[in-house]
Amino acid sequence: MAESTVGSTANEPVAVALRLVDREFLIACAPEERDGLLESAAFLDRKMRELRANAKAPGFDRLAVLAAISVTHEFLALRKQHTGSDQSVTDGIAALRRKLEAALDAHIK
Repeated sequence: MAESTVGSTANEPVAVALRLVDREFLIACAPEERDGLLESAAFLDRKMRELRANAKAPGFDRLAVLAAISVTHEFLALRKQHTGSDQSVTDGIAALRRKLEAALDAHIK
């Protein structure tokens, strides 16, 4: 969960204080990336807390690794699903193009 932001000028990195489980981290980022960083940290914090609730005496490092594996697995599954969707759209467009070409060829002849 985000705690604070240390200000800077518009183009300089800002320092954002984040709390993950029971630890605080100060991370620098571009001002336009701040909201994404806060959202990512909140998501990671929830994932780590969820894992901690279901694990036997987990340390912070173990929670971080388990959360990284879990989030990476979710990301790769979504990417694979998205790639499959892209391929379906590409295949559909190619089929429509073939039908259109066939119709145009039949009309021209």
